[in-house]
Amino acid sequence: MDPGFSPENIAPIAILMDELRSEDVQLRLNAIHSIPTIALALGPDRARAELVSFLQESVDDEDEVLLALAEELGRNFHEYIGGKEYAHVLLGPLENLSSVEETLVRDKAAESITKIAAVLSQAQLEGYYIPLVKRLSSGEWFTSRTSSASLYSAVYARVSSTIQDELRTGFTALSIDDTPMVRRAAAKWLGPLLTHLSQNHLLSDGLHIYRRLQSDDQDSVRLLTIEDLIILAQRMSPAEVKEQLLKQIRNSIVDKSWRVRYMAASHFNELAEAVGAELVREELIGHYVQLLKDNEAEVRTAAAGQIPGFSKLLDKEVVLARIVPCVRDLSQDSSQHVRAALASQISGLAPLLGSESTIEHLLPLFLHLLKDDFPEVRLNIISKLETVNTVIGIELLSDSLLPAIVELAEDKSWRVRQAIIEYIPLLANQLGKPFFDEQLGNLCMSWLGDTVYSIREAATVNLKKLTEVFGVEWARVAIVPKVMGMGQHPNYLFRMTTVQAITTITPSLDLGIVRADIIGPLLVLANDPIPNIRFNVAKSLEVLAMTYKSSKEGRDLIQQQVIPALEQQRNDQDADVRYFAARALHKAQV
Repeated sequence: MDPGFSPENIAPIAILMDELRSEDVQLRLNAIHSIPTIALALGPDRARAELVSFLQESVDDEDEVLLALAEELGRNFHEYIGGKEYAHVLLGPLENLSSVEETLVRDKAAESITKIAAVLSQAQLEGYYIPLVKRLSSGEWFTSRTSSASLYSAVYARVSSTIQDELRTGFTALSIDDTPMVRRAAAKWLGPLLTHLSQNHLLSDGLHIYRRLQSDDQDSVRLLTIEDLIILAQRMSPAEVKEQLLKQIRNSIVDKSWRVRYMAASHFNELAEAVGAELVREELIGHYVQLLKDNEAEVRTAAAGQIPGFSKLLDKEVVLARIVPCVRDLSQDSSQHVRAALASQISGLAPLLGSESTIEHLLPLFLHLLKDDFPEVRLNIISKLETVNTVIGIELLSDSLLPAIVELAEDKSWRVRQAIIEYIPLLANQLGKPFFDEQLGNLCMSWLGDTVYSIREAATVNLKKLTEVFGVEWARVAIVPKVMGMGQHPNYLFRMTTVQAITTITPSLDLGIVRADIIGPLLVLANDPIPNIRFNVAKSLEVLAMTYKSSKEGRDLIQQQVIPALEQQRNDQDADVRYFAARALHKAQV
């Protein structure tokens, strides 16, 4: 052994090598996550000379290990090897990782390379980064060429005009690559590159690359050009868009592949805002109507999601003449997903149309959708009623609203029941106290006895929110007697729900109600034969003590009734009851 190296010096890199050779994947993963520590132990010079060169050769491993390595090298790892002036040293291992077969590893490696690029000087960029981009772009395997597409935009604005010319040429080559995966990567990363091109190069090279990709024979490439189209339109004047992009806009919207039309429909509002009002009026209205009437349900669903946003760009008369008839057709659509998408968006038209037109044209559609067979459609309408309420008031909807709510409240799917519970406080606010008490009060209490725990839990939270909407006095009359009455039910689940409801709503009540109506029955339940109920009472008393101990009356209540009950529970035969009683007692006495 060289006398200059002690075992302590050799240990970190040797341990890493041993662990990376282990058959246990988890051990190898842990080793990768510990490379910052190892680099610190080695010091910057040895980390560069030994650790980085060792990692450069460590690309023959499980994908999850390589993914972890690619991630670690992008986490400011240059700080462990001597700072920014040596950051380029990390490009070697990452270049190797950018060429592996697994997409996730390549993407993470490329992401880390762009992070390192941010700390490189111009000399380092031109001496190390640009050559790396060129090597990856001309690699024999498509994997390296795919990775290279994401590296162009990160540095384009920071290099000389000569190198910018080379980068545009290199990216153009990727856009006409023989392999579809490479062209896909080019389509995906063209948008970020377009944002850095000068106006001249945008209209020459950028437009040229986009047109080529937009007419690709693979739909997986064409669908990624929709976002490129939006960026191009944002950077061009309306006249240039009309002259240079109109054909491509039309082609994308009538593309033979439904996936391309779906992408166009999903991004339609962004496209409309980018091209300008004139082109929206002349061209895009017709194309949008076409998408709303598309043969594929997925396309109609995506288009329906854009209805309010696109309609904001139009005059009210145009919305009534062109968009509302399509909305009427979509409300009768054979696909439940289309109707659900429409139901979540249709209310957004009400503020645009105003009270009179909403009542005439949209109200019948709201009422129709509230009776839809598919629960999600009804839920989506109810969840967005606030918008409609501000325009036309809730009275016109209330007759149809109630049967829809009752039906959803009794739906066989507990998730649907849970969703409608969450909307009840919103509806209560709009419907007002008298209507709510008469029509929905009993329904809210019935959820406390649901067979599914999540529903009972949501029902107690619902009562708390209703107390905040209608006030403490309403809760004293409408909620508290019914909740406390369940505390004497022979079924322990009902008694448990009482305790949990008290725990949840107590912070929203005043001390008078707690003293008069709640504390007595709660202390009776402290002696319940079921241990689960007894320790939940301890939890409830803890909340009660924490809520009211700031006032003198509250402290008196705690001293006279809460602490004696907890002292008794602290000697309970059940360990859980003793634990929660001791915890509550500690907090009550602090």
